[in-house]
Amino acid sequence: MVKKIDGRAIAEKFKDEIAQQIYKLDGPRPNLAIILVGEREDSKLYVSLKQKEGVKIGIDTHLYELTADTSEEKLLEVINFLNKDDLIDGILVQLPLPPQFNTDKIIAALDPGKDADGFHEQHPYYVMSPVLASILACLEEIKFDFENKTACVLHNSDIFGLSVKKILEEKGMKVILKEEPEQADLIVSALGKPHYIKKEMIKDKAVLIDIGITKVETKVLGDIDYEDVKDKASYITPVPGGIGPMTIAFLFKNVLEIFKAKKNHLG
Repeated sequence: MVKKIDGRAIAEKFKDEIAQQIYKLDGPRPNLAIILVGEREDSKLYVSLKQKEGVKIGIDTHLYELTADTSEEKLLEVINFLNKDDLIDGILVQLPLPPQFNTDKIIAALDPGKDADGFHEQHPYYVMSPVLASILACLEEIKFDFENKTACVLHNSDIFGLSVKKILEEKGMKVILKEEPEQADLIVSALGKPHYIKKEMIKDKAVLIDIGITKVETKVLGDIDYEDVKDKASYITPVPGGIGPMTIAFLFKNVLEIFKAKKNHLG
């Protein structure tokens, strides 16, 4: 029987540490700007969760909502405004963007020192993509052995897929993108296709990291069909309660690190 990786428990540990540090601050609190473009239900759900957790932790969030037909020029204007706004410590562009946008161009437009998601090529060393940090924290929790293992990354965002590929290769894994999941010891899925992954698509004793999230009526579903794979996989991150809470915790960890670096720079 598959074992669940408790993302909520891991996240709570990090959030408690962040909240304690913010409580001890003498002066202003960290501020995060979130840019949401379009009407994707999964993106709106993630943004809502980030706003709620920000209140609990003590980080102020500022939401900038743009319609799906917003021009690239307008989005770049918003980013430029936030880059120059001294109140804002971190900026997050909720991905994926609508198809008319060049995601690489949008991410490159961010002030790298404010990139809370860690996707900018020149992001500070103390910032790491919350999703990547969450994946590694899960694998550390189960003491996963990376050497000579194969991973498959299923994704709908190239910038995400390549980022995961790079960090897993640095750990010694062979990484394939979008194909042959049945050959992989580790599957990382971020497709946003509810219950897409069935037992015939996975290797026996595979570790499954489910980043996909889709709201179907009143339920939140992941990419992996838990009931179907539970007798074949070894570990799985549940949805809800897996990667989602952890990405939010690591996002706010980044915002706090950016805030502290700015404060030290200003003296």
